[in-house]
Amino acid sequence: MERKPDRPAPARDFDGLRADLAARAGTLSRRLSQVAKFFLNHPEEVAVTTLVRLAEQANVPPATITRFAKELGFAGFADLQLVFRERLLGPRLPYAERLAQPGIRDADLDQPGQVFGSFVQAAVQSLLRIEEALDREALAAFVEVLAASDVVHVAAARGAFGLGAYAVYGFGSIGRRAHLVDNLGAMRVMQVQAMGPGDTLLAMTFDDYTPETVEVAKLAAQRGLKVLAITDNALSPVAGLATHVLYVNEARLGHFRSQVPAMVVCQALIVGLGRRLSAVENN
Repeated sequence: MERKPDRPAPARDFDGLRADLAARAGTLSRRLSQVAKFFLNHPEEVAVTTLVRLAEQANVPPATITRFAKELGFAGFADLQLVFRERLLGPRLPYAERLAQPGIRDADLDQPGQVFGSFVQAAVQSLLRIEEALDREALAAFVEVLAASDVVHVAAARGAFGLGAYAVYGFGSIGRRAHLVDNLGAMRVMQVQAMGPGDTLLAMTFDDYTPETVEVAKLAAQRGLKVLAITDNALSPVAGLATHVLYVNEARLGHFRSQVPAMVVCQALIVGLGRRLSAVENN
């Protein structure tokens, strides 16, 4: 079908699509933003799932997904889906087919054993995603920034709190001073003001985007501090505030996310930083 002259040129690949959505952040309607976030967080499912099923999962009418595709310059959802399918060419296709089978969402959550099995499945799926998708250059850049920092301040709350607490423990165990921005007494503004010019903020927040974490990241960026972000996609409110971003897509079981892939990323940062600091000391 010939594209209408007034329709924007669609992205040619997934990276281009992600960049297009990042550039449109704040300009899409609430419904279209909801679709954008879901598509970026679940690219494998978008590649292999029907329009109606995706609409149910994203909690929007099917017409909204069609409108979303046309907003991005595609003739319809089928053309947009080709971008996601192309991303899965080669060895990723069997995994995509596996995702299309009944799984986490169809589990009998009244049975504790089934709940356990479903969480295991969610963790495995998330690890497969992150092993293929994580930007290794961004990971190396994180380590370099952390190595040059006087103190690392970690902002992570609600669902990400456990990750943040572990990161502070891990950084401390390898000799890097670290503090948790815990907002105790609602004093997060004062905690940011106490950060030194050579300090770095590591912000971790995912698709509920904890407002306090977002505010801390904004305040740190306004002060000219280095901000690193671990989040789920380019539309995250902390992505545009950070000098470097690591994207972690986590499978869900109901309201709960699998924290396994984000924990693995944190451990990789801690170990990588520890090796980097040891190399500096030995030179």
